[in-house]
Amino acid sequence: MNMEYPPINATIPITNRPILLIGNPNVGKSALFARFTGHRVDISNYPGTTVELAHGPFSVNGAVLTLIDTPGIHSLLPRSDDERVTCDVLQNSSPWVVIQVADTKNLRRALLLTFQLAEYAMPFVLALNMADEAESLGIQVDTRRLAQILGAPVISTVATHGRGLDDLRASLESPRPVSYQIHYDGAIESAVQRITTLLPENWTGRRALALALLSGEAGPAEHARRANPIPPETWQAQLASIQAIVAETAAQYSQPLAYEITRQRLRCADCLLAQVYQAAAVRPPTLAEKLGQIMVHPVWGWPFLVLVLVVMYLFVGQFGAGTLVGWMEETVFGEWLNPLAIRAAQSIPFSVVRDFLVGEYGLVTMGLSYSLAIVLPIVLTFFLAFSLLEDSGYLARLAVMANRPFKLMGLNGKAVLPMVLGLGCDTMATLTTRILETRKERLQVTLLLALGVPCSAQLGVLLGMMAFLSSAGVAIWLAVVTATLFGVGWLAARVLPGQRTDFILELPPVRRPQLGNIVVKTLARLEWYLKEVLPLFILGTALLFALDRLGLLVWLERGMAPLVKGLLGLPAETASVFLIGFLRRDFGAVGLFTLARDSLLTTNQLIISLVVITLFIPCIANVLMIVREHGRRTALAVAAFVFPFAFAVGSLLNLAFRLLGIEF
Repeated sequence: MNMEYPPINATIPITNRPILLIGNPNVGKSALFARFTGHRVDISNYPGTTVELAHGPFSVNGAVLTLIDTPGIHSLLPRSDDERVTCDVLQNSSPWVVIQVADTKNLRRALLLTFQLAEYAMPFVLALNMADEAESLGIQVDTRRLAQILGAPVISTVATHGRGLDDLRASLESPRPVSYQIHYDGAIESAVQRITTLLPENWTGRRALALALLSGEAGPAEHARRANPIPPETWQAQLASIQAIVAETAAQYSQPLAYEITRQRLRCADCLLAQVYQAAAVRPPTLAEKLGQIMVHPVWGWPFLVLVLVVMYLFVGQFGAGTLVGWMEETVFGEWLNPLAIRAAQSIPFSVVRDFLVGEYGLVTMGLSYSLAIVLPIVLTFFLAFSLLEDSGYLARLAVMANRPFKLMGLNGKAVLPMVLGLGCDTMATLTTRILETRKERLQVTLLLALGVPCSAQLGVLLGMMAFLSSAGVAIWLAVVTATLFGVGWLAARVLPGQRTDFILELPPVRRPQLGNIVVKTLARLEWYLKEVLPLFILGTALLFALDRLGLLVWLERGMAPLVKGLLGLPAETASVFLIGFLRRDFGAVGLFTLARDSLLTTNQLIISLVVITLFIPCIANVLMIVREHGRRTALAVAAFVFPFAFAVGSLLNLAFRLLGIEF
């Protein structure tokens, strides 16, 4: 089908028809998006998910349209949240044009996605990005010939330098669908035709939906049914006929139909490449390529990984959570803003209002101080570091190296980043679980972060407390916490519903990071933090103020005392330490440090208290972030598990010390 679309002009009502950027991961979509939108970005979650979509205004020939940057995907058969969201947006939005951004060096992989997009029969432009990197490797693509074969515009671009973007913009004025269409072998092509006739005529991309159904993926068709409802009994009858066709076709092949369809697409891609692609001659690897090989080497990759993690921890955990937080908290708020707010509040005649603003749990002295003085510097340094790793190409290599040990916890290598960044700030690390592909994996890592990953502020105090312990005591603490993390991770992987995704990750080339890209991404994410997360801190502070005024905080402290003395064998004073630890993890650790310094804890008690405060429920900011990311029920479930579990582990450790007669 080759429909004609009118050219863009100001008189055509197309403001609700966006332009979609679709492509594989690491092909430069974000750089292209930033160039076209002028960095005017609005980032929002797709409804019902934690997948982010970036929106921005884009002017084409006097008409202002919305440009949407979708997540990087490998296929339009949705097997991950990113792929489901991209497929939903493609089917929902009736786009003016779909721009597929491809890596010129990896055209074969890109063509697999091109063929799937072509089957939706939507207006299409192919942007062969990173042309400079391909040229440096001696790779040449005949874009004119490729455009003739596809029947759609093909533009060579270098988004980071703005090359080819004018031609790309001009190609959007009169978009048209791809005319090239794969003709599968007899059985599959016949099945596609039969299924297509069973699908309603008003459904978009019926050929694509038919191929998805043949591949065993009913999601796109179900989405089309929700968007264009038909009577349930009619759909059930049609679905039964479709399933019969799928079964009949599958019986004719020794391999699954999805495999066979992909194999035939690859065969077409190879035929097309033979006409337009000139690969590079054999040449010695460049310095960047050698560095990229070292980064994933089974031996030398580990020292490099440790070096990166140490540098990242020093930047985020020490400089961000230490130096910057100290300056913001002690100087900016401690010496300037808080005293100014307190003086201004003296003129308020009502004491309850004064306390609500500048008291112990005041909106200014605690809410803003916590969110801006303590968390914001960590957010800033984290987002800078994350963008640097992302832009350099090391982020994917970090995940590859961590994949094997993380398999022991039922996770894959992509989980390493949130876990490591939890050593800087668990609240922000919970946010970064969005990089994981399924809800199951995000919940699992969120649980482990809440359970046993101490933030940098808490970790610093815990390390200070190690001075009161022998090496054997430190080893026991570390062994108990590590074993708990791996044990809970292993169990959660089998209890939480859902499937674990396969670890499929493309390694992008190692590049010199572009300062402009890093700044744009960091500023966009900071804007999101101020809009979405800052209000959570204000809400949490107001809640603590209400609990304190009602006397419930004191009541909770008294209620915990018997538990602390009876099961953990700790002094009653530690009850307040654990309660304060919920408000701020490092405050709880400081309380234990004070008790240890004043010789109010024996060595056994110190080890037990260290284990419990490490595994104890995360700070209120992290709980609110879990609510923000996963909902109140999930946050309540995490708290309901972590709180008693931490005390249970401490109680078992106390019991083991007694039964075995261990006394340090």
